Amino acid sequence: MPPRDNGAEEPRDGYEFGLLGPLEVRHGGQPRPLGNSAMRSALACLLLEPNQVVSMDRLIDALWGEQPPRTARTIIHGYVSRLRKLFTPDTDESTHDPPRIVTRPPGYMLQVDSDRIDAHRARALVNQAGNLEPEERSRLLSRALTLWRGPVLSDISSERLHRMVAPNLDELRMVALEERIAADLELGKHHGLVVELSELVEQHPLRERLTGQLMLAYYRSGQRARAQACYHALRELLADELGIDPGPDLRSLYERLLRDDETLAAPKRSTGGTATTGDGIPAQPAELPPPVAGFVGRASESAALDRMLSEQERDSAGVLAAITGTAGIGKSALAVTWAHRVAHRFPDGQLYASLRGFDYERAPLSPGEVLTGFLKSLGIADDAIPVELNERVARYRSLLARRRVLILLDDARDAEQVRPLLPSSDGSLVLVTSRRRLDGLVVRSGARALPLETLPTTAAVELLDRAGVPGRSRSEPQAARELADLCGGLPLALRIAAARLAANPGRAVGDLVGELTDEQNRLAGLDIDDTDTSVRRAFDISYRNLHPSQAWTFRLLGLVPGHTFTAHAVAALCGTDADTARSRLRALTLAHLISEPRPDRFAMHDLLRVYARELVSAATDDGGEKSRAARRRLLEHYLAAADHARRFLRPPRDELDFSATEWEVPGITGRAEALEWFDAEWPNLVAAIDTAAGLGWHRIAWCLVRLQFNYLMVRCPWEDWVTIYTRGLESARHIGDDNGTVLMLAGLGVAHSRSGSPEVALKYYAESQRVAAALSDRGELAMTQVNMASALFRLGRYPEARRHCEDALRTYRALGDRYREAGALNNLAQVEQVIGNRSTALEYLLEAERRYREADDLEILAMVLNNCGEVSVELDRVESARRYYGEALEVAQRCGSTMRQAAAYLGLGDVAALREDHQVARRRWETALSIFEAGGSPRAAEPRERLRRGKCRAEESGVQHCSGV
Repeated sequence: MPPRDNGAEEPRDGYEFGLLGPLEVRHGGQPRPLGNSAMRSALACLLLEPNQVVSMDRLIDALWGEQPPRTARTIIHGYVSRLRKLFTPDTDESTHDPPRIVTRPPGYMLQVDSDRIDAHRARALVNQAGNLEPEERSRLLSRALTLWRGPVLSDISSERLHRMVAPNLDELRMVALEERIAADLELGKHHGLVVELSELVEQHPLRERLTGQLMLAYYRSGQRARAQACYHALRELLADELGIDPGPDLRSLYERLLRDDETLAAPKRSTGGTATTGDGIPAQPAELPPPVAGFVGRASESAALDRMLSEQERDSAGVLAAITGTAGIGKSALAVTWAHRVAHRFPDGQLYASLRGFDYERAPLSPGEVLTGFLKSLGIADDAIPVELNERVARYRSLLARRRVLILLDDARDAEQVRPLLPSSDGSLVLVTSRRRLDGLVVRSGARALPLETLPTTAAVELLDRAGVPGRSRSEPQAARELADLCGGLPLALRIAAARLAANPGRAVGDLVGELTDEQNRLAGLDIDDTDTSVRRAFDISYRNLHPSQAWTFRLLGLVPGHTFTAHAVAALCGTDADTARSRLRALTLAHLISEPRPDRFAMHDLLRVYARELVSAATDDGGEKSRAARRRLLEHYLAAADHARRFLRPPRDELDFSATEWEVPGITGRAEALEWFDAEWPNLVAAIDTAAGLGWHRIAWCLVRLQFNYLMVRCPWEDWVTIYTRGLESARHIGDDNGTVLMLAGLGVAHSRSGSPEVALKYYAESQRVAAALSDRGELAMTQVNMASALFRLGRYPEARRHCEDALRTYRALGDRYREAGALNNLAQVEQVIGNRSTALEYLLEAERRYREADDLEILAMVLNNCGEVSVELDRVESARRYYGEALEVAQRCGSTMRQAAAYLGLGDVAALREDHQVARRRWETALSIFEAGGSPRAAEPRERLRRGKCRAEESGVQHCSGV
């Protein structure tokens, strides 16, 4: 069957993206206008890693390097907002599956078919061409080369981004070009290649492969003298500029030219004996296993291997590469596929051995057994093979001393099994695969590590198509993506799923998705009858090699509710200390049963998590009590850690205190670290709340919800906010905890109030007040009155709002609670402002400002400063307003509150408009709009209206803001 056509010579429907030249976005063949150079750089970063999360830190680094502006994060929020608009089709356009930029902590992810990005399409074509016949190979590579429109990202001003990207893509073009020429040489097109190669060698005088191809083209065209002259010219150039000689491939080719080696005379493709390639290099022995059918993806990993090979050829140095990863990740498939693609560059052959490091039934091969096989392949008779291992090693290395051989060592157990099999020659390349990280091979033998990750969704769907029923994904696109997600991008699982679909062509993809959605059936559904192939079996082999303490830790990791975990969390889960937990986690990382995507933050593949849960269930003989105890310890850790972290964001406004815990908490010492911890742990905390409620630990559930309030006020993830507080309210009511009920109702009120639904907020606040009235806590009742005032104010019910504020203020002053008094003062100021008592309002606000500065509550301080700016505008104190808004922006940036930053930008725009600086005003309003839109805030309507009108009046300076609990 011919390969799938990945090219795009003709315009296609939908979006197309170009990186191989000036950055380009086309829709239906028509170019789309882009923003400034920095915004284009941000888009380029997302396009370079489609369907992968690009962190905010990486975006900042790519755009500005080591000296980003203080507002870098805000600027990027604005760029993302504008890019989202770019991908929103007009009402009269029809776009199938348009690209989407989604927020995924710690950054953004561009969801798009990578085939629509020219750089990724080019890589796919180059990889796809590797195992094809010369004619088809030449055709695909030619198509890949047409995708380059000029210098890579030539209209991007970021030098840092150029340094990161351009060399790799330029090298990809040269590899594609050289491979296409090699295919054309195999097809006997040497006459036509002479002119092209002459120009290329002049442009790239140090690329030895191009020179070799030109020598061969000259030789086959009857121009032997010119062929030899090419070699001498390069040798002199290398000696003058680098002080080195040509590499072994080129020297070998030159020597064969001198003796008129018959293998050079014609482009033969041998069916037996000594095979030849288009470059005229013999390839024997040829022990590589057959290429893996339907191989997809791995473009970046293949490019990394290509770079290693190019460095070897340039520096005449041996290369040892270690491809590592978890079971079923596709290590062998990548190694074998890449080895076949570059086999022609190793004229003395390819050696292969399956080391059986993790075989289910057979012991690993010893180095001596492997060496015996290799020596036979290299022509040594049985009776001449040395008995002693050291002698076998010496004989093996002597035979390879002047040879250029590719050696593939598959499924290695450890470094000790591999080390005796390493040649001493500079011309050979050794490729090792293993489920372990082989750090010893990296440290002692200089191995280049290449860890594999799972396939992105687009490549996973393509693998399902190629290995199963071609075209199935187009008939059920959504189901195919869901199936790829359920397989976790694990190639082994994807191939098994594809095989099940192929065995029953009439079965819908959605049916298999339904079967695998149930975690209890997922691993069973990824078995194939009458074979030993299964995901569970692959995992079993790795698991059985663990130390008992590591195995116990691995099983318990199946109980972690989230997708990532830290050593502190695992210490609580296992009932040990953080150092011991970290040591066990590192051991599991070495075995590729978990990963460490960030320092001291670990993760587990979804299918491995299902496998671990099965193990912990099977190992439990006490009715599940050990599992419940482990889960409770983990939840207690989250309580203590969240309580510790929240106190750096804002003062707690409740009596909850979980500092007296036996479990270690992260060493957070400041606001930035606390915010970073919450950002990283947020999905885990949401999952932990569900777990606690599901297990009937309702007090833990609602307390854990409440401990997130300070973070929610800063980051404002509206949907999560409402979801977890609703769950917390259910738990508090379930156990009849009135204090918890008051706090959960109040939190729901704040969420709805801040997201633009004051009517809904008022219902929650009113119920919260009714419950609080039955309690003896006057401060709690006053808190509900402040909240009521906030909602009533937004609904225009000013007398009621004023009465609640004054009642709460009297209560707080009687209690001596200066901090909570500030909230009542702020809300009372809003009422005074709207009824025209602006001077009184400003006095209240300044008093509230002092209270919040005392408490170091930066998030609410920023709100109060914004309110001071609004009142100052109404008092015609424009310079004071500018100062208040400027300080509000600085405070909001310090505490990380994007919504307060947006409000400050909105006010600064209003001040600029009053000063008739309309250009500055527009920029400020655009920034405010982008932040409000990125956060889903209803306040986006305010800057949008100002921008529409092009000017504003002083009385249109924006709605007032009241504080919540």
